[in-house]
Amino acid sequence: MGQAFRELGWKRSDLVVSTKIFWGGQGPNDKGLSRKHIVEGTKASLKRLDMDYVDVIYCHRPDAATPIEETVRAMNHVIDSGWAFYWGTSEWSAQQVTEAWAVASRLDLVGPIVEQPEYNLLSRHKVEAEYLPLYSSYGLGLTTWSPLASGVLTGKYNKGTIPPDSRFSLDNYKNLASRSLVDDVLRKVDGLKPIADELGATLAQLAIAWCASNPNVSSVITGATKESQIIENMKALEVLPKLTPDVLEKIEAIVQSKPKRPESYR
Repeated sequence: MGQAFRELGWKRSDLVVSTKIFWGGQGPNDKGLSRKHIVEGTKASLKRLDMDYVDVIYCHRPDAATPIEETVRAMNHVIDSGWAFYWGTSEWSAQQVTEAWAVASRLDLVGPIVEQPEYNLLSRHKVEAEYLPLYSSYGLGLTTWSPLASGVLTGKYNKGTIPPDSRFSLDNYKNLASRSLVDDVLRKVDGLKPIADELGATLAQLAIAWCASNPNVSSVITGATKESQIIENMKALEVLPKLTPDVLEKIEAIVQSKPKRPESYR
């Protein structure tokens, strides 16, 4: 990636580059969030990227075998060494993020500034309920993944019909497909099509724009296997200003997936 940036003549300071750490090789110390793996894994990642630093490094899921204090101290060592500017979490619970911030505050260190959860029209509880106190308490931002619910929200799937070049056609996704492609979900996806048509958008663009419309979402991760998909996905930015309160209400009336907020957060 570093080589590509140089060849393209891109200014590094104009770009925000992130990486994750948890998984590694097959050795006993090649995974987790111990100080050893964080330091060694970060160095290895930078070497592969051919970069001196990344902007954000995520702890890619919690590590039950490592005390949170050790992880917080190690991530601050990474920042102090100039290998990253900020650190965040991925797939952590609100309690775990809070514990990390408690350690950071006690030791006058930097806490996690971003979390990477799943978030889409069909999966909303973490972002809209569980994490609610974190946004105001710690200024937590979100980089969300799976805005299209593994492709379900593109509208390309029908009951019993799976395109051969789609993700759900892969063997390791067949269990997920059987759980996702149920009548209720497909009915909701069909109900969203007229709204997308009215806005002059595809279902995928509508779904991505909906995620980005949440003020607590800093960035939406999109996946693509073709250049054309990237171009189409980015057109979601043109849909974003069209998501007025009335349109959002129409979407909610169809998906009916808004989680109930705890009384204390209303």
